[in-house]
Amino acid sequence: MITCILSIARTTFTELVRQKVFYFLVIFALVTIGGSIFAEKISSTSNLMGAQFQMLKDTSLGSMSIFTALLAILATANFLPKDLEDRTIYTTLSKPVPRFAYLMGKLGGIILMLALAVLLMTALFLGILALQQSWQITEIRNSGLKGDELDHQLRLIHEAAFNINLLPGILLIFIKAALLASLTLFISTFATSALFTILISVAIFFIGHMQSTAVNYWFHGVDRSWFVNILIGIIAILFPDLQAFNLTDDIVAGVAVPMAIFLKTFGLGCLYIVIYYFLSALVFSGREL
Repeated sequence: MITCILSIARTTFTELVRQKVFYFLVIFALVTIGGSIFAEKISSTSNLMGAQFQMLKDTSLGSMSIFTALLAILATANFLPKDLEDRTIYTTLSKPVPRFAYLMGKLGGIILMLALAVLLMTALFLGILALQQSWQITEIRNSGLKGDELDHQLRLIHEAAFNINLLPGILLIFIKAALLASLTLFISTFATSALFTILISVAIFFIGHMQSTAVNYWFHGVDRSWFVNILIGIIAILFPDLQAFNLTDDIVAGVAVPMAIFLKTFGLGCLYIVIYYFLSALVFSGREL
């Protein structure tokens, strides 16, 4: 069973690479490099030490979050209709491969692709950040500062460029993308087309980012009946709070992310991935092919 799942995951990953979904990485590279150039421009007009690094981090992490979400939705929405059209799903399921194993392998391949995409984006981001840091250090050394003042400015540059919060922030971006892949997988098991799956997934993506604001308004802004309270609770459970995975503002500002919050958010994301997968397996097991 495990061998079948790994084989399906490997095949899915290979197919996704062949479909050239990594073109999104080229767009990400352009956006990141553009952000770096823009950050360099504003650094010459800004008196705030580290303003260019904040702009670069904000642009890069925001782009990474958006493009990984798009990769997750588009890659997952297309695989089931494509397998049905190519009739490869019938060949796979005609073997002693349970449907839940088929879905698990597909989801595993998609998550593997997302992990590779995040690693490549992170490497590009950190490389440009290091280059930006090098430019700033060279500029400071050529400014004529000496002694304690020079050491102070160099320390400020190092603190502004890199901080440990970048790693948990990027990891949560990956978990959010995996969550969206699992959610899209669930929708695709009962959707009539890939386009319908994409539209619903994108709608839930926006709902998830506005959920915390809406729930806070309903709980604190208006009087409600018990029925409305139950309905709000159900919506809050079914639609994940995607805004909780966005720590960009704190990371850019250099605020330390508490380990408790990170672990809670990470665990919540993994829980949603498992829940949506089991719902997918349940629906897919009764679907006529």
